[in-house]
Amino acid sequence: MTDNRVSPPFVADERTMLNNWLEWHRGTLAVKCANLSEAQLRLRSTPPSSMSLLGLVRHMAHVERVWFRHVLADEDVPRLWNKDEAPDADFDDVDTASAEEAFAVWQAEIEHAREVSAAFSLDAVGKRQRHGQDCSHRWILVHMIEEYARHNGHADLLRERVDGATGE
Repeated sequence: MTDNRVSPPFVADERTMLNNWLEWHRGTLAVKCANLSEAQLRLRSTPPSSMSLLGLVRHMAHVERVWFRHVLADEDVPRLWNKDEAPDADFDDVDTASAEEAFAVWQAEIEHAREVSAAFSLDAVGKRQRHGQDCSHRWILVHMIEEYARHNGHADLLRERVDGATGE
């Protein structure tokens, strides 16, 4: 696996630290998916889970969209992957999903999230509540790091199942 990630700094201001850790984890998911065929990206973990690497990419595109565009910036954007009709569609509906499309959408959502994030202070409160709670931009960044870290653990196991590759 080719790994072009830049390690987060050991010393930096808070915003730089949060942004760098988020970028590290975004890059980690990309590394876990690198050089795999669509069939390999669709390979599911173990029943009853419908998790796959392609499903994780689709899920993280959705998560990026919800937290940065919907909650933080109050953009009126639809949910991805028909999740209004089927809440687990990002994971469940990968058998005929296009990996190229999923990666393009994920990268577009990341780019948009970077732009939105740059426009807000860390203390800014999202313009929409999530589960009835206000969320600061800082909380959203920490949550995104946690979300990626948790799912990157899944991705590590999925990748190992696909071709035996392991790594950080």
